[in-house]
Amino acid sequence: MTTKVLIVEDEQAIRQLVDHTLSNAGFEVLQASDAEQARTMIHKPPPDIVLMDWMLPGASGIELTRALKSDKITRDIPVIMLTARGDEDDKVRGLDSGAEDYIAKPFSPREMVARIRAVLRRVSPHATEEPVAVGKLKLDPSAHRVTFNGATIDMGPTEFRLLHFFMTHQDKVYSRSRLLDRVWGTNVYIEERTVDVHIRRLRKALEPFGAEQLLQTVRGAGYRFSGVAESHAGH
Repeated sequence: MTTKVLIVEDEQAIRQLVDHTLSNAGFEVLQASDAEQARTMIHKPPPDIVLMDWMLPGASGIELTRALKSDKITRDIPVIMLTARGDEDDKVRGLDSGAEDYIAKPFSPREMVARIRAVLRRVSPHATEEPVAVGKLKLDPSAHRVTFNGATIDMGPTEFRLLHFFMTHQDKVYSRSRLLDRVWGTNVYIEERTVDVHIRRLRKALEPFGAEQLLQTVRGAGYRFSGVAESHAGH
């Protein structure tokens, strides 16, 4: 589950420098040279985070960030502004557009990697490789392993991604359509009832360990994952 970063930058030398730095740090890197190309790439499938240059041909990075944040499909993708405009007013404008962070050029490659990881931990914990635990249930993305009290739980790749998302977004209710966008991606056109199929498979995998009650049905709304089981949660 490699973290995918989209670089939106019109200067090829900077794109290649960032690409080289992030690839060496273990990220999968996509490149776009302008806003139009970025709009196309962000849907197939969506990246985990966007590094956005301020000055772009066609539409500025500020305009593109506002557009992404106003679209329900892309609004949850974190954006880091990457720009030479480093005074306080520009930083405020960048953050007001919806960006999660702001890195001024010239920048330290090590700092850039650290800032990306910090934003992902804060905003998109399911996009990181860090292990996550809920009680005795543990999931390790880098090893692609789920255990309960040390015993391995076997499950398919979709159930693994679904569980990872739920474990990093506890106690929030997600509709089927929202889960499709966040777990399957916006470029996958499948029916919402497919979510129910994978929820059932995930519960079946957790059931022998008594952990299926962590995944709760909220009637009329969707699903919630909680370390506190509720007696009225339906299956």
